[in-house]
Amino acid sequence: MIIENNIKTISGMNMLYEVPESTDVAIDWAKNNRLEIESFLASNGALLIRGLNEITDADFARILTAIYGEDLLKYTYRSTPRNEVKKNIYTATEYHPSQWIPQHNENSYSNTWPMRIAFLCKIVAEKNGNTPISDARSIYKKIPVEIREEFERKKIMYVRNYSDLDLPWTEVFQTNDKNEVEQYCQENDILFEWKPDGLRTKQINQATIEHPIHREKLWFNQAHLFHLSNLEEDLQEGFIEMLGEENVPRNTYFGDGSPIDTEMLRVIREVYKNNQITFQWEENDLLLLDNMLFTHGREPYEGDRKVLVGMQRKYSVEQIKSF
Repeated sequence: MIIENNIKTISGMNMLYEVPESTDVAIDWAKNNRLEIESFLASNGALLIRGLNEITDADFARILTAIYGEDLLKYTYRSTPRNEVKKNIYTATEYHPSQWIPQHNENSYSNTWPMRIAFLCKIVAEKNGNTPISDARSIYKKIPVEIREEFERKKIMYVRNYSDLDLPWTEVFQTNDKNEVEQYCQENDILFEWKPDGLRTKQINQATIEHPIHREKLWFNQAHLFHLSNLEEDLQEGFIEMLGEENVPRNTYFGDGSPIDTEMLRVIREVYKNNQITFQWEENDLLLLDNMLFTHGREPYEGDRKVLVGMQRKYSVEQIKSF
């Protein structure tokens, strides 16, 4: 077990593997070590591979395909702006450099999500811009029991109003065809309503979930991220004054439609903040995550920054229930 026996600690976590200096071709290295890479990731949930030679955008896709033996997932039902640089290889969320992106499991607001997510650092920011992660098992355990139980009992309703103030529905669903949007919504238990000024959707999903392999409970949702209180106070007030609370671009409620106490969300955000694992990106770093076991986010940054993302192994609530 070459990789497992040479894992180093970074930021207090055993997740760093530095490839030998003699490694010339990243794709060949990934093919030759794919079983061990996947074995370590399945057990530990996070692996940072450092020291690979120059990796092109196309190489990134080939490396992931070599490791997992399957195609990358298309990013549909989007929640953030990003660009596709190669087929199903995307830039990381393109929010303004001054903004924090809170910890989250990719697509945990949906009833389907990728089990594997990978990040490739192409350009290291001049200052900050790292990608903190956190263990969803630990987050679950550290959120107060009374908050956990209320979320688990009531679940979470995600309400989205699509417009140019956030993301238009054509970008979220990656189509201009309303029939295709309706079909996607019907297939994924999303309530939809066409309004004169666009589209509104509502979807009720889990707050927590059990990992299909580890069988541990995970905090697995984006209530704290979608909720209006995630915005700065002046933006919250501006949206409500201009649109009315029911028409803000996105918001979360309990599954029965009742409001979520903002103090609960503050506690949840604090738990995430206090349990982040942050490491300094280096050029061509490759971070592989079990997207159920580990969350990710983004620090604000200065200067240029380029991090690419690829996702694989589509899972759903129904699949998890069948295990």
